[in-house]
Amino acid sequence: MNEKSAPLHPSPTLDRQREIYFKGLSGEKPAVPIDFSALEQAGKQAMSAEAYAYIAGGAGLEATMASNRASFDRWQIVPRMLNDVSDRDTTVKLFDRTLPSPFLLSPIGVLEMAHKEADQAVANAAAAENIPMIFSNQASRPMEQVAETMGDAARWFQLYWSKSDELVGSLVSRAERCGCEAIVVTLDTTVLGWRTRDLDLAYLPFLRGKGIAQYTSDPVFLESLKKATGGGDTAKPKITLDTLKTLKEVAQSWPGPTLDGLRSGKAMAAVQEFIAVYSKPSLTWDDLKMLREHTSLPILLKGIQHPDDARMAVDYGMDGIVVSNHGGRQVDGAIGSFDALPAVTEAVAGRIPVLMDSGIRGGADIFKALALGATAVCLGRPWVYGLAVAGEQGVREVIANLKTDFELTMALSGCRSISEITPDALRRL
Repeated sequence: MNEKSAPLHPSPTLDRQREIYFKGLSGEKPAVPIDFSALEQAGKQAMSAEAYAYIAGGAGLEATMASNRASFDRWQIVPRMLNDVSDRDTTVKLFDRTLPSPFLLSPIGVLEMAHKEADQAVANAAAAENIPMIFSNQASRPMEQVAETMGDAARWFQLYWSKSDELVGSLVSRAERCGCEAIVVTLDTTVLGWRTRDLDLAYLPFLRGKGIAQYTSDPVFLESLKKATGGGDTAKPKITLDTLKTLKEVAQSWPGPTLDGLRSGKAMAAVQEFIAVYSKPSLTWDDLKMLREHTSLPILLKGIQHPDDARMAVDYGMDGIVVSNHGGRQVDGAIGSFDALPAVTEAVAGRIPVLMDSGIRGGADIFKALALGATAVCLGRPWVYGLAVAGEQGVREVIANLKTDFELTMALSGCRSISEITPDALRRL
């Protein structure tokens, strides 16, 4: 396999800072806030209450979300002085790509709730900033449409394992054809977590036809839809004013003409079929054999937190792990991802790359994760808030800010390259 070396951008550190400060001389401020708390607040103001609850919320009392942040606070960076850091290398090798920075964009669904351009805006920003994007299984735009404008930019595909293995195979084949370079199987959502903010609003976007574009563009799903609807017949909900509004939303999400989706019942039937096949609670390790036989792409397991599961991933021939608790959205009271990272990396012992997500908010978090063995990290909520505030430009600025913050942290800690970021750079409280 030939290595794909994306053209590396010049160091953004001084350029990004100069850009901000020099524009400030003319009274111009960044399109999105730099501080995460301010960024989240701006994102909240730009979104509906339902959209913000879906993006920002976690499971139960949201203790896992708190653990994700607290786990970073338990480790402190110990900077070293008088190292020549005038030349810095932030590149990292991941499978057959050399990436300019050690992070990717996590898969996040239903982006139409944050911005009308949804996945397309994010893909454009990721390609422009040379950061891999992991396409969401619950996207608002079909993967082919999003991939078309990305050129040779890196993209992966997140897979939620459906009850239909035929549908799983179809999604993976489509991902290969549209240039995805890895499959990320999300393991921690075989059932939906108890998400209190969404429940208080009685709002689940999928029931309104949102976030199911990968399904309504899939030939296997559409074929099953014909069989399931019996020629277009579908159950009719109790009619109220809110029901009519919901039916309109569902019909507007249908890829064909809105009236056709509404009159034929196809749009509502698609929602019902999605709910029926979306996840497979009976998923086991042995199911992974089918996926390995179906694709030659690297397969990563997302949601690993226990070292024994990490060892099993290696034993079953998986190519990578993403240490993750779904941003605190699935199990309330779960271990923080950063707390889980050291045991997982020790169990893997360098045999496959270990990535990490959940709770990363700044350059110091990225630095700490790499110091404890992560090959790279995946970023989530911050760029969604950037999307909500300023679309593609907002996502680009969030990415550029994190690149700069990380590189400055690395340099100011006395490290010239990723390889110099070791456990010795940290102290545990």
